[in-house]
Amino acid sequence: MQILIDADACPVIKIAEKAAMDCKVPVTLLCDTNHMLQSDYSSIKVIGTGADAVDFALITLCREGDIVVTQDYGVAAMALGKGAYGIHPSGMLYTDKNIDQLLMERHLAKKARRSPSQNHLRGPKKRTGEDDRQFEQAFRRLLEAAGEDG
Repeated sequence: MQILIDADACPVIKIAEKAAMDCKVPVTLLCDTNHMLQSDYSSIKVIGTGADAVDFALITLCREGDIVVTQDYGVAAMALGKGAYGIHPSGMLYTDKNIDQLLMERHLAKKARRSPSQNHLRGPKKRTGEDDRQFEQAFRRLLEAAGEDG
């Protein structure tokens, strides 16, 4: 098992690395050339720029039983299709039961943003310490469950 993190603008890299280190699970951070990452624990793969280049590189590396940390529902869906686990930085687990609904909500939000109406969608709220705690708890539970399955 390995942990793959879609690291472009990921707010939970350090939390995931600490938990992975505690469990001795390798971590790979994937980012594009617009981001500079450093880590004493993870391997870092810098992927050329281009639409979805990091996403496709992550899915190419992904194997059954791996854990993928991503905010992108499309990446999560592809990871689930490969038999991997997926988790959002909020701590929400991606599952076969919720991914279709999440993809539909993403589609509808994109459609709303493109419409000429005055219905503007708000961006995400500011991340809090509680958000970090929720992610860490969910991530550690997932690491434990994935380790038992593998």
